[in-house]
Amino acid sequence: MDALDRVVKPKTKRAKRFLEKREPKLNENIKNAMLIKGGNANLTVTEVLKDIYAVKKPFAVLYKRKNITRPFEDQTSLEFFSKKSDCSLFLFGSHNKKRPNNLIIGRMFDYHVLDMIELGVEKFVSLKDIKNSKCPEGTKPMLIFAGDMFDVNEEYRRLKSLLIDFFRGPTVPSIRLAGLEYVLHFTAVDGKIYMRSYKVLLKKSGCKIPRIELEEMGPSLDLVMRRTHLASDDLYKLSLKQPKGLKPKKKKNISHDVFGTTYGRIHMQKQDLSKLQTRKMKGLKKRPAEKSAEDGGATPKKSKSA
Repeated sequence: MDALDRVVKPKTKRAKRFLEKREPKLNENIKNAMLIKGGNANLTVTEVLKDIYAVKKPFAVLYKRKNITRPFEDQTSLEFFSKKSDCSLFLFGSHNKKRPNNLIIGRMFDYHVLDMIELGVEKFVSLKDIKNSKCPEGTKPMLIFAGDMFDVNEEYRRLKSLLIDFFRGPTVPSIRLAGLEYVLHFTAVDGKIYMRSYKVLLKKSGCKIPRIELEEMGPSLDLVMRRTHLASDDLYKLSLKQPKGLKPKKKKNISHDVFGTTYGRIHMQKQDLSKLQTRKMKGLKKRPAEKSAEDGGATPKKSKSA
């Protein structure tokens, strides 16, 4: 049995916190990504991994050593690294004569490979090559997808879902205008995917709403799709299943009319009006004759006169 698969009881409080952090939760932790360099990665692939790591930080792990593996043929090493670093996303870079400047982007489900798409880098502009101001670390990007292929083709549709998972960052309850300062733009046209990143500049416009300008920040990638390894429909549907605790409870006996007014229906038991408590008044008191009639005709005793 693998050491990572054993049921280990924690001996220290630190180990207990570590295991509790990895337990299943209703609201899962932010998805982390591992960036792995292949055994024959060249300088271009290494720079691409470093730049995407800079964009993805602090929710990423960069492996600097070379790992001799082929994800499309053997996925055990990826699953091992996924368990070790608790990462559900990965980006693997390699280079050879048949597939130069190769990137494999994918995601895990239950520490097993779910989706995997191979992309070739045809053009790359690094963060260092563009001499502009950069966004601070951990900035949540705005994702924009352009091109009909992302909605028509199944492989491009799955790639869009994978890119959203990879770059979306943390889920936030509210947004402020000053925090919208980073844009990732993906365009699919003529069989290629163009990735561009921009910094949002808020300029003065003479009114409350600022004038928005986009300044290219880097990295910039021209990609082409090569091989794909997509999960079956049943497995993909299972990975999207949500726990019952997150599903909103259905409110019964509530209806709405055309004007949006809410109506509620209340179910009550049948009331015994004879036992209904009323306001005590002298005029509502029963006379002695009425009480005797109810009791069966027994005459009440006369009170002694003073």
